[in-house]
Amino acid sequence: MPLLDAVLNVFVIMSGFWESPWLLLVFAFGAAYLGAKIVEIIPFTRRIIERREAERG
Repeated sequence: MPLLDAVLNVFVIMSGFWESPWLLLVFAFGAAYLGAKIVEIIPFTRRIIERREAERG
C-alpha cells in the first residue's frame, strides 16, 4: 500500500502541473528530447534509422 500512496501522490502533483500550459509545454519538449535520444540509443531502432537513411541515399 505505501507504493500505491506514492503513486497517487504523484498523480495529484502532476494534475497541478497540467493546469498551467507553460509547464505542460516544458514537459512536452523535455519528453520529446528524451524520446529522441532514447531512440538513438536503442540498437534495434538505430538499425531501422540507418536503413532508412541508406535508402534515401
